[in-house]
Amino acid sequence: MKKINYIFLTLLSIYSSAAYISCSGKKSVSAEREKEVVIYTYDSFMGEWGPGMQIAKDFEAATRFKVTYVNCGDGAQILSKALLEKTSPQSDILLGLDNNLIDKARSEKILTEYKPENADSVIPEGLHEALGKDWLLTPYDYSQFALIYDTQSDVPAPEKLEDLTKSVYAKKIILMDPRTSTPGLGFLAWTVAVFGDGYADYWKALKPSILTMSPGWSAGYGLFTAGEAPLVISYMTSPAYHVYADKTTRYKALVFAEGHVQQVEGAGITKGALNGKGARAFIDYLISDAAQNVIPLTQWMVPADKNITLPDCYKEVVPGDAKTLSYNTEKVSAAVNTVMNILGN
Repeated sequence: MKKINYIFLTLLSIYSSAAYISCSGKKSVSAEREKEVVIYTYDSFMGEWGPGMQIAKDFEAATRFKVTYVNCGDGAQILSKALLEKTSPQSDILLGLDNNLIDKARSEKILTEYKPENADSVIPEGLHEALGKDWLLTPYDYSQFALIYDTQSDVPAPEKLEDLTKSVYAKKIILMDPRTSTPGLGFLAWTVAVFGDGYADYWKALKPSILTMSPGWSAGYGLFTAGEAPLVISYMTSPAYHVYADKTTRYKALVFAEGHVQQVEGAGITKGALNGKGARAFIDYLISDAAQNVIPLTQWMVPADKNITLPDCYKEVVPGDAKTLSYNTEKVSAAVNTVMNILGN
């Protein structure tokens, strides 16, 4: 999960010995490149409150490799940058692609298959299947998408996606752009899963309810916690953060009987990576007990390792009985332009 305060979107703070470069910047290959692992990821993973810093620090201490995170903003932007560099890759790892982006990454042949040493003992088969079963991506966390509701608002909690089109929710919902944000694409996938070929009509009816469509999760969720709207698309696990950090159950993940779609996030080795050895070592470490135990209280998602015990803050507010929906990822990809045209973007 992602950190609530979105201010750090504009910051590139340096912690431990991990280096940072902007997604648009250039970095020449030095004599030390073979000891450096360059990882393209998203803002909240590598941010001050995310898991990236602790994982990098511990990985560096264990292996002597140096981690360089590159902030690409969000998962879809990681993929876009990797595609631009396809003929001359600069990254070793793409971290933050998910089950909605893997088909595009696979078709573009930008990843190299690698199965981590302890994968069979820690990764549930369902997570592996969600990412294609070929180990182009190794899952490291997951959660269902959900609408997060501010219980102190003066609007009623919706009970299904169709409710969001009612006039009482006019300008009350914060979404993310599906072209740049994995939660944004996840919400679109949700509407395709529920409404099928009628998703376009749903989005036409939903349009008046949308306050804004932010470029990424951090900015959108920050607007929500600032009180700009009572509803935001996020993760079923998001309220655990508020219980742990804010000592409140004010924010609630709404469970809809029609079901939810699930995000499985993964990390993969870039085809043509300059440091394949370091990349493989990092993927191995990412699903180790040490790294996976960092995920719950920093990423605010469920770790991929089935043996990790979740903290009590998850047990208090995260529902465990929501149905998971299936859908066609090609249909979702095709729906992006249709939806953005409906919204006038």
